[in-house]
Amino acid sequence: MIFYDCSTAPNPRRARMFLAEKGITPEVREVSILKGEQLSPAFLAVNPMGTIPALVTDDGAVITENAGIAAYLEALQPEPPLLGVTPLEKGEVARWNAIAEQQGGAPIAEAFRNSHPAMQGRAIPGPRNHAQIPELAERGRQRLADFLDLLEARLEGRTYLATDSFSMADITCFVMVDFARVIQAQIPQGNTATLAWFERIRARPSAQV
Repeated sequence: MIFYDCSTAPNPRRARMFLAEKGITPEVREVSILKGEQLSPAFLAVNPMGTIPALVTDDGAVITENAGIAAYLEALQPEPPLLGVTPLEKGEVARWNAIAEQQGGAPIAEAFRNSHPAMQGRAIPGPRNHAQIPELAERGRQRLADFLDLLEARLEGRTYLATDSFSMADITCFVMVDFARVIQAQIPQGNTATLAWFERIRARPSAQV
């Protein structure tokens, strides 16, 4: 397998953590988003969407998007299960993974891409350039605050986000909350359940990759 990674970006980190939890060690090729390498002809030949991560399987198939990569790896190596075991668990993992993406990750990306100087003209990932809109950055910060309140309510009395076991939902949420530092946001000190959960996930070896 060949894994196309960007060590500074959150979405490839999610796939790295998933791979590490599975004990799978593919060949890694670094693609620098800051240098624009995701838009190079060489990488666009791998993924015409110009987004990272991308996984090339042993038989040459290209899988992009974290959901696709996770589904492939879970089917390839079921243990340890990271997408749930029972029908209810699978539904809960998918549900909270989507919530973490849409209500946590998306607002952070919205704030970062519409405010950071390095993202000038790159407000949306992909091959087409888009101008920054400052109002969207402020909206993203407000949405993130709402998500952190939702997260605290969910994690009260719980060890993990979706089920009683560590899952892809925890990976996604952890990576997004950690990446919020790029917009100078962090878990409020009063959100004790979220802080305890964050430290549990950060202590896992996969969080260091």
